[in-house]
Amino acid sequence: MKPLPLFVLMLSLCLLTSATRIPEKVSVCLSDEEQLLYDMIMQYRKSKGLKPIPLSARLSQVAQIHARDLVENYAFAPDNPCNPHSWSDKGKWSPCCYTNDHKQAQCMWDKPKEINGYDAPGYEIAYYSSKGASAEEGLSGWKKSPSHNPLIINSGMWKKIEWRAIGIGIYGEYGIVWFGEHADDQEPGACR
Repeated sequence: MKPLPLFVLMLSLCLLTSATRIPEKVSVCLSDEEQLLYDMIMQYRKSKGLKPIPLSARLSQVAQIHARDLVENYAFAPDNPCNPHSWSDKGKWSPCCYTNDHKQAQCMWDKPKEINGYDAPGYEIAYYSSKGASAEEGLSGWKKSPSHNPLIINSGMWKKIEWRAIGIGIYGEYGIVWFGEHADDQEPGACR
């Protein structure tokens, strides 16, 4: 049997190393309003007989980055073909225009993995308030929404899903929550 050339062995080692790479530690904290939103969502789930979802540093980081990106780079307007699940070209991620026909859904689902290595798709709910996002107004609106409420309380198409991670971000006029099926070994701290 012929020995493999050195470059083939090195390439194999590089591929093995990158496939088993340990994700970096994520440093993120929740503001009081973000913590309140998390607590309110968990109370709402409890009222429906559902167990709490652990906070995720990775999903919270993505939620906070997206809220900031929306405030700084998104034009909230009825004639904008890109809805608030869209991402600008102003960051370290691939941009996408998420249209209401959901043809660009994969772009949104992949953001947690793309941004910080969260090892599963993420599912986002977002809300906008011209007077500034708040936990109470956000959850109140999502509870009334036929597309957002089922995701929060695991009903409809989300009935068989078990959320093992949740991330919260509120910035300016936007409130963002991400849900994921994989546990995150890192929790966000409290901003002080």
